[in-house]
Parts: sequence; C-alpha cells; structure tokens
Amino acid sequence: MRRVNSVLVLADGATFEGHAAGHLPEEGYTSGEFVFNTALSGYQEVITDPSYAGQVIAFTYPHIGNYGVTPLDDEAPRPWCRGVVVRDLSELPSNWRSAGPLDEFLRQHRIPALVGVDTRRLTRHLRSHGALPGAFGHADPTIVSAAARRAVGTDGTDYVTMVSTDRAYALGDGDLHVVAFDYGIKTTMVQQLARRFRLTVVPSSTSADEVRELRPDGVFLSNGPGDPAALGANVAVVGDLLGTVPIFGICLGHQLMCMALGGSTFKLPFGHHGSNHPVQDLATGRIEITAQNHNYAVAPGSLSRGVVSHVNLNDGVIEGVASGSDRCFSVQYHPEAGPGPHDARYLFERFESLLRTGTLESV
Repeated sequence: MRRVNSVLVLADGATFEGHAAGHLPEEGYTSGEFVFNTALSGYQEVITDPSYAGQVIAFTYPHIGNYGVTPLDDEAPRPWCRGVVVRDLSELPSNWRSAGPLDEFLRQHRIPALVGVDTRRLTRHLRSHGALPGAFGHADPTIVSAAARRAVGTDGTDYVTMVSTDRAYALGDGDLHVVAFDYGIKTTMVQQLARRFRLTVVPSSTSADEVRELRPDGVFLSNGPGDPAALGANVAVVGDLLGTVPIFGICLGHQLMCMALGGSTFKLPFGHHGSNHPVQDLATGRIEITAQNHNYAVAPGSLSRGVVSHVNLNDGVIEGVASGSDRCFSVQYHPEAGPGPHDARYLFERFESLLRTGTLESV
C-alpha cells in the first residue's frame, strides 16, 4: 500500500495524522460530516449504504478489510459516502468469497480513505463534541485545514434526490403488490420485500397520484440520507397516502411517516451507527438487538396521532411508531440488517400480515 502522509482536520481544529489509502482526489482532500460506526464486520455493506451520503465513516473496530470485498455484499451500485477512516486496513484479505481487497474497491469507486489514525481518540472526540464536519487528505495541512473550515454537515440538505433511482423498476412475483419509495433504498431491503411481494421501486419524487395509479396493496418507505426536515415535499406525499393504503417505513422512511403524523425531528449528538443497539418492543416487552444508521430522530411528544411502539434502551430514543387507524407503522432501525443481526426481520412478516388482514398487530 502506498505510504502517502495525510492529515484529518475537524471543523473545531482537532487534528489527526495518518496516511492515504483508496482514491487520491486531485484536489488533495475530501470533506464531509464525520460519524463513527461501531459494527465489528460488514464494512462493505456500511460503505455502500446510501444513507451515508455526505458523510465520512470512521470505523471504531481497528482491523478493517480482512475478508476482502464481494459484489454480493453491495447495498447499492456505488458508495455515496465521502470517505473512510480506519486504524488498520488489511492488505491481504482471506476469505473464499473475496473478489479483491478493500483498498482496490475504494480506488475503483473513487472513495478516499485515511489509514493509521488513532480511531479511538477520534471516536471519543466525536462522542464529546458531536458529529462534526471536517476534511482529510494528502494536500498541505494548511489546505486541508481551510477545507475543514468550509465543510458543512448534513443539516438542512436534501441528499435523497442525489441517491434515488431515476426510474421505476419491478421485482418479485408475489400475489400482493407493494410500491417502495427509493429514498436511498438498500439492496437487502429490496431483497426482503421481493421475496414476499410483487415489488415496484419508484423514485423519491413520485407523487401520491402516481402511486395510486399503480394500485398497490401497500407502500414502503425506505431508508435514506440527510436531514428529514429538508424533505417537506416527500412528507406531503406520505401524508396524502396515509389512511388510504397500508404503509411501512424504515429509518428515514420512519421519520417521514412520523412527520406526516404531525411529528418533528431533531439531530442526535453523534447519531446511532452500528449493529448492536438494544431496542424494546413496548407491546410485547421483547428486546431485540438491531442494526442502526441515522443522525436524526423523532422528537418525543411531537406526534399528533399514533403511538410509540419501540424505544432504544441505550438512550430512550423513539425507535418505532404505529397508528392502527392509519394502518401504518415504522421503525428507526434496520430490520433487514445487512450488516447486523436478524432479530427484527419479523417486521416484514408484520407488514405482510397488515396487507392481508387490514389490521395492525399490537396496536
């Protein structure tokens, strides 16, 4: 691996040293909002999750890339993150599924990386000061520092339009038809839905009338990047559909559904990014370990209708909402996993049950 000195500078001036890996941008740096992910594996799925658009991912697990990469683990056709920061990037992957090393994958997709960083110190800094914009690169440190001062976070920005499909496509052959809004939909989500339903994935800009013309039995709201408060037009579409067709939302889709139910959102200090978050189903008392990736959450007490169905046991954040009268439910976490545990995949069965019976369980 090339040993090109590189520096990371956050907007508050905190500086970290390492060396460059992956793609070397011509301008000598990349910038974005820095967040950390605590997953021990699944780095390729994390990097290719469109929800990271506009962000730089710092992995807390120190050894990344040891089992290489494979097209089978891609969650999108390309990564949308701005960069990757790791402590130790493996140069010799060992796994029968591997189609090549992570460094080559990053170069292929033009994703810059910073290696050899004290990621423990970086994570502790972000925990104390929140997700921060910044920059890293191999350019002169004064240039990188200037880029860090200009860098912006994800607040108030619509990244969904950037990552969404530009045309509808269909999969699956079930007897029930589901229309899925692509706000940045992950491949594993598409697979879980296509196993159960005849699925039509539509662009994020699709109107409520266009959805109704497809005559769906249900509507799915996907994950996606950025600030939900910047997506007023999308919220209006969801609000138009509420009560007319069963709806299931995940992550950003959860936030948009809750906003359509009268709720509001706020930005978490450093977000939830990882695959070991304990969540409790308030109706059953069941606790599930979940995969999560979000910087924003639904504000407590802000809903005009609906009930809170799930909460995060680490910090009490709302993790699920349901409305029996509107025939809709949503979760903040990722039941499809990819990566992560499969504890919550029962929610796809709950969605199918809602479509077949017209009644939402446990509400």
